[in-house]
Amino acid sequence: MENIIIGITGASGALYAQRLLQILSKLEYHVHLAISDAAALVIKHELGVDFNGIYPNSALFSECFMDNITCYNNSDMGATIASGCYPVKSMIIIPCSMNTLCSIAHGISNNLIQRAAGITIKEGRKLIVVPRETPLSPIHLEAMLKLSSAGACILPAMPGFYHHPKTIEDQVNFVVAKILDVLCIPHTLIPEWHGEAYIQEERCMNPLYSQ
Repeated sequence: MENIIIGITGASGALYAQRLLQILSKLEYHVHLAISDAAALVIKHELGVDFNGIYPNSALFSECFMDNITCYNNSDMGATIASGCYPVKSMIIIPCSMNTLCSIAHGISNNLIQRAAGITIKEGRKLIVVPRETPLSPIHLEAMLKLSSAGACILPAMPGFYHHPKTIEDQVNFVVAKILDVLCIPHTLIPEWHGEAYIQEERCMNPLYSQ
């Protein structure tokens, strides 16, 4: 079973992290999870879950398979994932605050999430950061470019509309699907794109398109 690290930081978009946890925990991956103090505040505000660093939290981990999730205190710099010797497939920071993004871009490791991200980069492993901020300042953009140049994947939480979303869950699934694509993990969260000709044919055959 391969190891994947998920870091949740204090940007808006806790739903993205929750959905990714639900999916990965049910697959053949062991998820190593760290949540920042700021993320706990966002989780309480957006999901109504009073986290307070309590693991496991049934509300936060709704529909997750907890046997495949190991949780860490974000201040635990001696954790397993704080070492480059520990085999990890990839790391995703979702959502990724600008504080976390800029810190990692400049080699700062003040907590476990930042430390694990720095190790992921230096070991040549896949690091995916999912920033959720707008507008972006030149400082943010420069930090993103620095991380991208170091091999990280910058995957902003920018939902699309070509899959005709009807619910918030559809939009969350769109972003999570993009993450799974980068990780080369098969999914059915959104329909595959088969070209405009295929879409036109679907419109002709499906009466819903004419409503």
